[in-house]
Amino acid sequence: MKREEKASISIMKIICISIMLILISGIGVLAVNTKLNDVKITLQNGYEMTVLTSKSKVSEILEENNIVLEENQKTIPNLDSEITEGQDIKITDKSYNEVQIAKISEEGAQTTLDQLLQNYAPITEKIVVEQVTIPFETITKNSTTTTENTTNKVLQQGKDGLKEVTYKIKYQNDVEIEKTVISEKVITEPVNKIVQVSKVVTTRSSTLPRTTTTSTTTASAGGAVYKITAYCPCSKCCGKATGRTASGTKATAGRTVAASGKFAFGTKLNIGGHVYTVEDRGGAVNGNKIDIFVNSHAEALQWGVRYLPVSVVN
Repeated sequence: MKREEKASISIMKIICISIMLILISGIGVLAVNTKLNDVKITLQNGYEMTVLTSKSKVSEILEENNIVLEENQKTIPNLDSEITEGQDIKITDKSYNEVQIAKISEEGAQTTLDQLLQNYAPITEKIVVEQVTIPFETITKNSTTTTENTTNKVLQQGKDGLKEVTYKIKYQNDVEIEKTVISEKVITEPVNKIVQVSKVVTTRSSTLPRTTTTSTTTASAGGAVYKITAYCPCSKCCGKATGRTASGTKATAGRTVAASGKFAFGTKLNIGGHVYTVEDRGGAVNGNKIDIFVNSHAEALQWGVRYLPVSVVN
């Protein structure tokens, strides 16, 4: 009986040893088939950590070590890259640009340390608010169809406006490399300059200056030379539109003239070979100046200013 128990115990020992050998062999095979690598991961704040992993893809390695990227972060190499032996993972800002610099250029000149550091300088961003002038515009209101004998009158002075512009500016080595407008806010609207262009017309009113187009006729012999202008019965020329003269007669083209008080009403004047009658006065008519009555304002403008000999007809 004892022999049988001893034999049974020996068989059990053999079976246990065999199972252990099989397990050890399986673990060895699994270890051979699974290659483990040491990978160094450098975080954005400069902290370095070395992990032992069987993964080869960057995203899988980060996930395995519970590392989550923020929205403004990226990895070098990128998340979809496969890590090779001896290659590290670096987590940095998305604005960071890694520049590959050759030690020797085509001409054979070696890159200096200053150039190397300059190309690897970090990029910084700043939010800058500036006030920018908004220039005013000049608006011209032209009330006439001609460019001759016109006058300009400023109805409204112009004034520049002001706006506040917010920029996002990127710098590298304290040099601006990119400037983007984020928003604009108008502080003061510009005020446009308004200029009215109008035609200068003849007027007899003492309150309005007389200015007319220049149309000069050379005076001939036979009397003193007077400055001869023309007027019509409109309110622009007379300040009223009654058609009545200062002497009470009805103004008539080809007959009526306005002269100073040195000529009595009814005096006949030979003006440039045509006889007129003094029937009207005018605040702007004085000295050697005479106004000839015409039917329309257009005729008055067409007459302009003429210098003609004038003599009294007895």
